[in-house]
Amino acid sequence: MIASETISELKTILREDQLSAYEKDSHPFGNSGHVKAYPESEEEISAVLKYANSNGLTINILGGGTKRGFGGLNEKADILLSLERFTGIVEHTPGDMTLTVKAGTPFKELQDYLSKHHQKISLDPFWPERSTIGGVIATNESGPKRLGYGSARDAVIGLRTVYPDGKVIRSGGRVVKNVAGYDMNKLFIGSMGTLGVVTEITLKLRPLPKSESLVLVSFPKGNLEQIRTFTVKVLDSMIEPVTMELLNPALSDKLTGINFYTLAISFEDVESSVRYQENFIKNILPSDANLTVNSKEEADFFWNRFYQNSPNGSAEELPAETEACLKIGTVNLNVLDVLKETELFKDMFNVTVESHGGLGHGLSQVIIRGAAKDVASGVKEAREIAEKAGGYALVKHIPFELRKEVNVWGKNPSYFSLLQGIKTKVDPHKTLNPNRFVGGI
Repeated sequence: MIASETISELKTILREDQLSAYEKDSHPFGNSGHVKAYPESEEEISAVLKYANSNGLTINILGGGTKRGFGGLNEKADILLSLERFTGIVEHTPGDMTLTVKAGTPFKELQDYLSKHHQKISLDPFWPERSTIGGVIATNESGPKRLGYGSARDAVIGLRTVYPDGKVIRSGGRVVKNVAGYDMNKLFIGSMGTLGVVTEITLKLRPLPKSESLVLVSFPKGNLEQIRTFTVKVLDSMIEPVTMELLNPALSDKLTGINFYTLAISFEDVESSVRYQENFIKNILPSDANLTVNSKEEADFFWNRFYQNSPNGSAEELPAETEACLKIGTVNLNVLDVLKETELFKDMFNVTVESHGGLGHGLSQVIIRGAAKDVASGVKEAREIAEKAGGYALVKHIPFELRKEVNVWGKNPSYFSLLQGIKTKVDPHKTLNPNRFVGGI
């Protein structure tokens, strides 16, 4: 009844083929809707939001769906706003190295287009074929190359956003040297779509490197102090790796066939610089460590498998084993302790653990697979490990039913009242992505 009434009223805004009743009673990752709407323009997005806000309806936002298992305690909203038809490049200025794009555009599609102009977006999200640029920005996602690239907040120079009342605002600009006023972009980046629907993103680009390589350094003895010492030498040197990502033995074995702690070090530069940096690593290598230098083609194969190993929220059915994925933030070298302590979960909770962490930026990702109750226990223990180290743990992916038991965001931050105040001001009726963000915002 609710769906049919809503569809009938939305037909004054959208065509009939842009609306459908959601057929399934539930989705394994929640964040669904009774009615699914497919706007094709910013004006239509604005009209749908204004209608929902005026009539006390709620809206969940969907891009490629890869992050559907990230947050949210409501199984269904009244409307599921899909941006899959809101795609395309608005403006590309190769000389200024900027790109303005619609939020529903798949990330890989953008990179494929930019590669023809010898440019790229300096981000590396998981599942790039399915992830949309809007979803990457809404969650402030970054991958192992954050060491050299930075995060989504560093790549964005301008946004167009539709507030819940339908008003369209612009923050930042379309040029890199945009320094006037407050940096309002950062208000929306990482806010999980709870403050507005980002419709257009302007990004600064970087040139494609002339040469790339991936150096894999494995440590058969698993001596973490040796890894720490080696890492400090690299970070204190003049070389500039794009990644310094440590893989635990299980993940290393899956991706490389090497069942040891393995450090993945990437270089992107002109060929002479890349060769120099490879030689530098060889010269400081511990005597009992093993080194493999991979070409660009081999590196691409490795990273493609790496980015597709993370759980994917766009799946319509749950896998045989329950999966959870955590993002853990600590001081850089505490990543070693996070990987070591989560390794013990195999025996503590009878689960499998595949983890990796950036020894230059301090962010780790821990994937736990097993029975639901064991995975939940592992998540809680991982959070204790992170907080004991003075860091934090967020659950980036977990089935909807387990989100009722596991606190995705952990303790509210000290500035929570500020976040709450902004949400109340911008979205007083809690129209957008209700209960999706920290503290139930």
